[in-house]
Amino acid sequence: MILVTGGAGLVGRELIAQLLAKGEHVTAIYNKTFLPSFDSPLLLQFQCNILDVAGLEDIMEQQHIQQVYHCAAIVTFNPSRKQELFKINIEGTANVVNAAINTGVKKLVHVSSVAALGRIRENGPINETMNWTGETSNSNYGKSKYLGELEVWRGIGEGLEAVMVNPTIILGNGDWEAGSSKIFKTVHDEFPWYADGVTGFVDVRDVVKAMIALMESDVNAQRFIISAENRSYQDVFNLIATAFGKKQPKKKVTPLLSEIVWRLEAIKSLFTGNDPLVTKETAATALTKAYFDNSKLGKFLPGFTYTNIENTIIHTCALLQQKLNRH
Repeated sequence: MILVTGGAGLVGRELIAQLLAKGEHVTAIYNKTFLPSFDSPLLLQFQCNILDVAGLEDIMEQQHIQQVYHCAAIVTFNPSRKQELFKINIEGTANVVNAAINTGVKKLVHVSSVAALGRIRENGPINETMNWTGETSNSNYGKSKYLGELEVWRGIGEGLEAVMVNPTIILGNGDWEAGSSKIFKTVHDEFPWYADGVTGFVDVRDVVKAMIALMESDVNAQRFIISAENRSYQDVFNLIATAFGKKQPKKKVTPLLSEIVWRLEAIKSLFTGNDPLVTKETAATALTKAYFDNSKLGKFLPGFTYTNIENTIIHTCALLQQKLNRH
């Protein structure tokens, strides 16, 4: 039996869909969001917070779980949510690892992020040997994912088989009010600004394909960058605008302008209570040229191929447009 944490998120939903398509029996846990769109006798759902240690162990024991995909996490760059971020991404991961060890789970695949590698490195490509440090990353999110990985390494030291994946920016048909899918809404609403920073992008379907292949392999005690291509934000924004038939952003964000924007957004969020659209951390990241080396995965999974980013964007925009048309 397979357990998926964070089944309501972009990666979790795609993972459940691919596992069910393979005829696998899946147990999914969710915190707040039940998954009504999966109507399958192969899927069981339980409400369980990953901070509930006893609940996690009960589900793993009762469902005879052998494989765990740990996708549950908080992605936020809002400094006021630091405590919640660390609680879920570090303590929550430690709980999943401990429950897996205590109930005899055979293997864990943990979804981390390239933020855990330290993204601000302009003197060469970023690879799996690197780690978050105060000098190479400016985000509490990156620190939380790095410290979460340390809990998985501890589990490996205690005899748990585990693999970590470090995706770049994941593109897919998710909730476009949150996470990386917000890029699509921003461009759809004809946000006029673009940044000329560079980063990696990857299709959610490829992230999941890699996770399943790594789970089913003999690979253990490794981490892998999952990234299809290094592209500029401007490139990606333009491709999304074209796919939606919207205006491409024409105004370039300069370092000075980004300093002003994140401060204005911080003030606005105090009044609205919403996460700011731009923070000090995301403003700096958007101007950084970060190149990711994705070659390690190919050495361990020689037949693995990525969807090209143009096709990912066309596919995702079509699905998002269908959702909009229905509403």
